[in-house]
Amino acid sequence: MTKVAMIVWNEFVNDARVLKEAQTLAASDYRVTVFALHTPGKTLQSEVIQENLSVSRVARSPLWRWRKTKSSIASPVTASKAHSDHARISALRVIARMWTHLGLLLKMAAYRPDVIHAHDVNTLPTAWLVKIITGAKLIYDAHEISTSREGYAGLKKAVARVENFLIPRASAVITTTDTRAKYLARLYKVERPTVLQNRPRYFECSRTRILYEELGLSEEWPIVLYQGGIQSGRGLEKLIRCAKHLNPCYVVLIGGGRLTSKLISIRDELNLQQVVHFIPTVPLSSLPQYTAGADIAVQPIENTCFNHFSTDSNKLFEYIIAGVPSVATNFPEIRKIISQHETGLLVPAGSDQALIDSLNKLICNSALRKKFADNSKKAAKNLSWETQEKLLLDLYQTVSPRHKNKAA
Repeated sequence: MTKVAMIVWNEFVNDARVLKEAQTLAASDYRVTVFALHTPGKTLQSEVIQENLSVSRVARSPLWRWRKTKSSIASPVTASKAHSDHARISALRVIARMWTHLGLLLKMAAYRPDVIHAHDVNTLPTAWLVKIITGAKLIYDAHEISTSREGYAGLKKAVARVENFLIPRASAVITTTDTRAKYLARLYKVERPTVLQNRPRYFECSRTRILYEELGLSEEWPIVLYQGGIQSGRGLEKLIRCAKHLNPCYVVLIGGGRLTSKLISIRDELNLQQVVHFIPTVPLSSLPQYTAGADIAVQPIENTCFNHFSTDSNKLFEYIIAGVPSVATNFPEIRKIISQHETGLLVPAGSDQALIDSLNKLICNSALRKKFADNSKKAAKNLSWETQEKLLLDLYQTVSPRHKNKAA
């Protein structure tokens, strides 16, 4: 049986894309182990998810935990001492990450995989070293364009050097959209990567009232939903500001991230506590029920980097499969989906007024909402993960042709 080592730089708790890929391979008689990060008290060091699919986690080092504790202690310091502390913390961060990468490398090398599947650039060097040690084939799965990504400006050159050196040494490359595939092929002079969009598994889900019930909403107003990371560049500050100018509705944000407290402050300053609501990240298994509780879904992502411009994102497909009409930024990959299937409205990037007008149009027009919702349900099966599984399995057959899977 072909052994696959997937490596991620997260705890592998809510990573839908990696889970789907791992499940698809496991169901086709690949033995898959996902190597991830372990946080004591939060995750298990090892677990079996299903037949042929397990998780092995590497604990963050004691240095990492000490650095987090020390950096959280507030005390008055001079500018020079603050600079010294910052340098010390940065050094500790580097040491801690190297320690964790070493732990991942040792565990993966001991596993003796036939194929190493590196998810995103921060796992790629470690995966390549395991390839050198074990002779395994390397697959690079670029979830993002990390050379032009929100918050990665300071790392752009380093990321480019890593990818430029290692991408040509991979047996196969995967990314998430056609725009990104063309970009990577041109930039690194490699064959165009296989495109696996961030589609969820297909499910049939009727309209729910879970959002009304969980939030105790008293009015039967339409619900405008955003789900996903609460992060910069997603247009979420704009969404909160625009809520003040919308016809009667509720705006609900589901997810977590460093921007949450800022968004709550904006909401409170605008006295929108009765209108704008926040729900922390929910388990992947429960998310479809929450999505199906909305009347309108929104993706107001901003044109702050090429990574955003080239995205379609998993949330757009989640909205469609749940049968919820969308209002989304008019970027090429997003436009391709919404226009082809007529599942919502497109707005130009950066325009508050366009977002307000489009949301109000759907809030006030239940017939238009129903049209887009019906179109979404018709498109759902064709835009699900199940229609992409063969692409992944075919790619693995080219990398590991001796493998015989169940589909063969």
